[in-house]
Amino acid sequence: MKYGRIEDITLYSQELDENMQLLIHLPHNYSPLYKYSVLIASDGKDYFQYGRIGRVVDELMDADDIENVIVVGVPYKSVLERRRMYHPQGDRLEAYIRFLAHELVPYIDENYPTYQIGAGRGLIGDSLAATVSLLTALKYPNCFGQVILHSPFVDELVLEAVEAAKDPSRFSIYHVIGEGETEVKTTVDGVQDFLTPNRTLKDEIERKGFPYFYEEFKGDHTWKHWQADVRRAILKTYGY
Repeated sequence: MKYGRIEDITLYSQELDENMQLLIHLPHNYSPLYKYSVLIASDGKDYFQYGRIGRVVDELMDADDIENVIVVGVPYKSVLERRRMYHPQGDRLEAYIRFLAHELVPYIDENYPTYQIGAGRGLIGDSLAATVSLLTALKYPNCFGQVILHSPFVDELVLEAVEAAKDPSRFSIYHVIGEGETEVKTTVDGVQDFLTPNRTLKDEIERKGFPYFYEEFKGDHTWKHWQADVRRAILKTYGY
């Protein structure tokens, strides 16, 4: 079993007016002669470190179970900055979303052999990172064709954004939430019930008619359970 490599790159964002770190996972047989789908992970360092997403993609590609995929991780600098950029009411949310669509996507397309179409791009995130991934796809449905949601934070703004979607056929949604996520300790907003709003989100997504996979796992709001789900999420999204 051969494993790929991670390129650690700095990209200056005009939208955010700061340098953004990128962790770009390339498979061991990476070649500019092939085309690759791109999966962008907010909470990027966590997906590599705790979610082991690079290893999962390597193993699935090695077994020829999925198409060629490049994973682009976007780490956050601090818990406070994470909330400002990922939370539906964060003051840097819109700038971060524009960074993903208007700066990160063109950079990846320019420097790597990608399909350069919405169907070849996906977003993945956990908790607030899942929330911003969904909001980004809703704002730019022609740019992103898949979204993977691990236990997103859901409030009225998120539900309104889903309800306002004009063409739900544009992208597919993979969505899991834990049955034990009824009392989640958050850094700013105290203890929150994640499960009930996620069930409401499920109803709204189904009502709108998005291509959709939903499941509730037995567990809580931790990487122990998200990591166990990464393999299936990648298989369902990129499998043959």
